[in-house]
Amino acid sequence: MLYTTIKSTSLLNLRTLIHINSVTVQRKLITTNVDVTSCLCGNVYFQRQQRDVFYRQGRIYSTSSDQHRQKVVIETSTPKIVLNKVYEDQKEVQDVESRLEIWKSRIDPYAKLARWDKPIGVYLLYWPCSWSIALASIPGNVSPLQSIYMAGLFFTGAVLMRGAGCTINDLWDKDIDAQVERTKERPLVSGAITKKQAVAFLGAQLTLALGVLLQLNCYSVLLGASSMVLVIAYPLAKRFTNYPQLFLGATFNWGALLGYSALQGHVAPEVCVPLYIGALAWTVIYDTIYAHQDKLDDARIGMKSTALTFGPHTKPALSVALCSSLYCFAQVGAHADLQWPYYVALLAYAAHSGQQIYVLNPDCPDDCAKKFRSNTLVGLIILLGILGGGVSQYVENRQKYSGKEDPTLTKSCVFG
Repeated sequence: MLYTTIKSTSLLNLRTLIHINSVTVQRKLITTNVDVTSCLCGNVYFQRQQRDVFYRQGRIYSTSSDQHRQKVVIETSTPKIVLNKVYEDQKEVQDVESRLEIWKSRIDPYAKLARWDKPIGVYLLYWPCSWSIALASIPGNVSPLQSIYMAGLFFTGAVLMRGAGCTINDLWDKDIDAQVERTKERPLVSGAITKKQAVAFLGAQLTLALGVLLQLNCYSVLLGASSMVLVIAYPLAKRFTNYPQLFLGATFNWGALLGYSALQGHVAPEVCVPLYIGALAWTVIYDTIYAHQDKLDDARIGMKSTALTFGPHTKPALSVALCSSLYCFAQVGAHADLQWPYYVALLAYAAHSGQQIYVLNPDCPDDCAKKFRSNTLVGLIILLGILGGGVSQYVENRQKYSGKEDPTLTKSCVFG
């Protein structure tokens, strides 16, 4: 287009146009303090001052960019701060989680050694204690708060002594556990805990348990301390007797004697002895079911259990144990003068355990484990039966002894 225009323009006009354009450019550049040199051909040569123009123009553009960037920073500063805060919070959470993982990796083997991850054993150990405490409270000569305190104290003792018993068992059975599928990953077998660490942990548990025991009266301290013979001997029973579950029952149900003496200062044999025997027979039921999980491994390595002793006669044998347990518990109700709610509870216990024995599949480990765990319900049923069957007596006796409680019955042998 420019070429066509020039072609159609006369030379004079062309020179005039070039002159005008040159002057115009010079004027524009002079206003910007730029030295300009031009020739007749129309080319314009900028001197060094041109760089300053570009700098100023660039600076003008840069200033605009700075303003835009400042606006962006202002607009985005809050999200940036928030993101930094979130990052810092996440880092703190990760640090806390990391520390917790370290502690968990250190504590977890001890928790597994004491079976704290499987609290069913604590419940089964505690229920006989709770039955005995409930029966000992019926005479009403101790305050309700004292009974509740004893219940809490015995639960703490159950946690500690069950853990100590499991630790002793694993120390005795380390080599045996390595040969049994269900127990080969226990901490002592896997090497997660050394023997020295296990012994130190056992010492700590027994020390704390002793602190609990010393809260009781002197009669109960002696009675409780005598159970340590059974606690130590039980793990060895499977090596020399076909009925190790009887030893477990004798050990696990010591609280049926101890709970009563802790509140009354003595054992009432007409109540406590049948309670103890009935609970022992109940233990034979649930622990025989439990032992069926390991019967193949036990037979292979030469360990003994009632699961192997009873064999195909397991169901009839457990039925006999159930009848024995019910008879003893009925004697408890008769001597403690418990009312009808207690006997309803015994009927529920009979129905639960009877149905359990009837449908038991002793060759299915999962079925045995499920039925074993359900026995904690039995403990609750019997406790509720004692509370319901003795409430009327308790209310009457509390009216008689209110404000006349004998504090010496529950006085600590050591701490006063």
